[in-house]
Order: sequence, then C-alpha cells, then structure tokens
Amino acid sequence: MINRIIACALAALAMASGLARADEADIRKSVAALYGPNAKVDAVKKAGALGLYEVQLGRDILYSDEKGNYFIQGDIVDVKAKRNLTEVRKVKLSQIKFSDLPLDLAVKTVRGTGRRIFATFEDPNCGYCKKLAKDMVGMTDVTMYTFLIPILSADSGVKTKAISCAADPSKAWNDWMVKGTVPAAAACETKVDKVMALAEKLGVHGTPTIFLHNGERIPGAIPAAQLEDALNRVAAAGKAG
Repeated sequence: MINRIIACALAALAMASGLARADEADIRKSVAALYGPNAKVDAVKKAGALGLYEVQLGRDILYSDEKGNYFIQGDIVDVKAKRNLTEVRKVKLSQIKFSDLPLDLAVKTVRGTGRRIFATFEDPNCGYCKKLAKDMVGMTDVTMYTFLIPILSADSGVKTKAISCAADPSKAWNDWMVKGTVPAAAACETKVDKVMALAEKLGVHGTPTIFLHNGERIPGAIPAAQLEDALNRVAAAGKAG
C-alpha cells in the first residue's frame, strides 16, 4: 500500500514537472513569435504574484500567463508591503560579481583607509559625472575604481586618452572633473577598447553607472548622502559576513 502511494506521488510529480516544461516551452515560443527569433529568454520562473510567470530577457522582465497567451509589461507593486516587486527583481538581475571586474583597466583613487570600495563608469564630458565628482570631494575612507568610457563625443576620447596616459591618472581625472583643469595631452597605449567592451558586456549604456562592492548597480548619479548610506550598508554587511 505504501509503495503504491509513493509510486502515485512520483507519477504526479513527473506529470507536474512535464507540464512545467511544456508551459515554459510555450512561453518561449510566444516570445519568439512576438519579438522575433533573436529574442533571448534567459529564464522563466513563477513570479510569486497573481499566478503569473516572470520571463527574463537580459535585464528586462515580462510577465506571462502559464501558456504564453498573454504578456504584461509593467511593474507589480505589493500594496501592503509598499514594495515594487518588479524593481526589486531588476536590481537583483542587474547585479554583477565585483571580483570579476578587471580593476587594472580603471583609474584608482584612494582616500583615507580606502575600506569602502566601489566602481564607476564615467565619461569625462558627462555633466552628471562632474556633479558626482564634486559631491564626493569630502568623502573619505573610499577606494574608487573609475572606468572611462568616452561615449558622448570625440572630445571625450581625447580627454580619456590624456587622463589615462597622465603620470598620475587619478589626479588628472579629479582635477578635470572637479576643478575643470584640462588634462595635458599625453601619448600612450590606452585600454579604452577593453573598457568599452566591458561596458557593453555589463550593459552599461549611460554615465555615471555605479557598482557597489556587493555587485549592486546604481544607474545614474545619486546624492552624496545616499551614496554614503549605500557604501556604509555594504561595508557593514561585508564585515558581518
């Protein structure tokens, strides 16, 4: 009798898993039908709300019924918890493994103990980047790795090369961003192509983009106080771990 019950349970599980696979296949087919065969679905999983499925396309999210007959584009908000569930998932999906960053390609700036570590992707002619640099002047106990991506203009490329080839790239970078001191022209073999390829790989298409030491991504400039809070939170979590 017990063996029969176990057999029936296993059969039910097998049928359920088969249906899950079939549903996922249907959803993937619907994505291809709607967005074209090149649309890459990275994962399909239950969304945990409204009986929907979360469909991951890179760092974007769609919601689908179990057969892929209907798609929903937008955010799911938990009213009671006052929490945007979609935004939480997008933040999670946009995280990187900080230890995988080729830090030798970045301009390194250390202040104080340097215990709070983060990285940024910036263009030397980005106004928001300059505001961020000025806001961070009084910030201490940080190590900043700045990846220069000249995406705004040809002059951005000129300044990126001058800063990268300077005797002290960190000083040249901060003098330009904070004081407006134009970096002196300098010649060397830069690593701009590698940095641009890295930005593309990570999906960095705007500046500034900040990555905290836990891999969390912050798109765009934020107030210094908010960045301080984020750095302290990550540092505390790392120390506790």
